[in-house]
Amino acid sequence: MKYMVLMYADPAATEAMTAEQRTEVFRRHEALHKDLEGSGELLNGAGPAYPRDTTTLRWNEEGPAAAAGPFVEAAEHLTAYYVIECASPERARAIAERVLDFHVVAVEVRPIHDVFGMGDG
Repeated sequence: MKYMVLMYADPAATEAMTAEQRTEVFRRHEALHKDLEGSGELLNGAGPAYPRDTTTLRWNEEGPAAAAGPFVEAAEHLTAYYVIECASPERARAIAERVLDFHVVAVEVRPIHDVFGMGDG
């Protein structure tokens, strides 16, 4: 089954990280990335820019309207994601646990589908 592992962090805390903290975060993610590539479980992954660089489009009675900023105001924002394919929800959660730390303060694990009809692919 495929899953999205959505990682959340506080952008202000991210910007305030020391060089040593950044090195540790990158080291841990590189190790996980290497492990997941080796097992064939990693399909994709990336990190979006800061929320301040976001444009949100919303539908209103006149059509789409663009606004600067994220969809919702929050302390934590999406900082990175992985798309993984693994054997079970338990395995997906075990992978997600490896990214929780002082920087990534919350992780969502969501099953994803391969068809537009919202069913299992």
